[in-house]
Amino acid sequence: MITFKNIFINVVIIILLTTLSSSSFARVIHSERSLYRNIIVEDKNDLRCLKFNVKSSKTNQSCMLKGEPDKLVFNYTKLVFSSLLMIDNPKNVLIIGLGGGTLSNTIHQLYPTAKITNVEIDPAVLKVAREYFSFFENDNITSLVQDGRIFVKREGIKKKKYDWIILDAFNGDYIPEHLLTKEFFEETKKILSANGIISANTFSISQLYNHESATYYDVFGDFINVSNQENSNRIILAGHQKLPDSALIESRIKLLDPQLKKFGIDIKSISKSMVSTKDNIDWPKNTKVLTDQYSPANLLNL
Repeated sequence: MITFKNIFINVVIIILLTTLSSSSFARVIHSERSLYRNIIVEDKNDLRCLKFNVKSSKTNQSCMLKGEPDKLVFNYTKLVFSSLLMIDNPKNVLIIGLGGGTLSNTIHQLYPTAKITNVEIDPAVLKVAREYFSFFENDNITSLVQDGRIFVKREGIKKKKYDWIILDAFNGDYIPEHLLTKEFFEETKKILSANGIISANTFSISQLYNHESATYYDVFGDFINVSNQENSNRIILAGHQKLPDSALIESRIKLLDPQLKKFGIDIKSISKSMVSTKDNIDWPKNTKVLTDQYSPANLLNL
């Protein structure tokens, strides 16, 4: 016998299920097995995320707000723009590791005439970035499917130079081992312009923290850590061995602040998170440098 109570209970159940499916659970809109990993694109309300599903984890690689695609979602992408307090008007930008193409899109909006080269080892990631994350390409923005280490080595042979090099390659577990060694950083340093900057995305809680720090220091000397207490992101700025003076930083903040606000970047706050390793070395002096012969990166990070 159907009663008002039964109808009410059924309606409540339907509402609860609808609410859960629309707000609590992500909807997979694309999945595929690439040459390197399982790739998943998920929608959860207004948020769209690219995920790599590997044996040890399922990690977000890139996310965007569909209603506000210009606004950056990840803290680390915001911290990367601390680089602009170190350099002026970069003309040649190299990004190793594409993700959804967020960094490339943002930099292009800031510097429309800059030449941006994106290097991504996985062709499936490039395809997904184009189809699901509004990754933009034109005559000034190129994308190459290639291993970042090989690309950097070949650019060095051709004596190419870049004003801003962003190291943002992840395989789903951590930074690939061959992109963490002294030899790779030396090759990268060769293609950095005289006043250029390298921005490396890494983590402050990684078991590799000391090894990474020692390796960057061995190649570049003093570098700058950019991090905050709210999360585990760490951006390493290498190339410049000291911070610009406070007057220059303030003038750059004043110029950049209105430009970066549309992307959700508070450059003034980020500037306060920049700490040089000069007089602030926080790793043991005997820490072993990572090399092509000694680079158990993924093992140490487990």
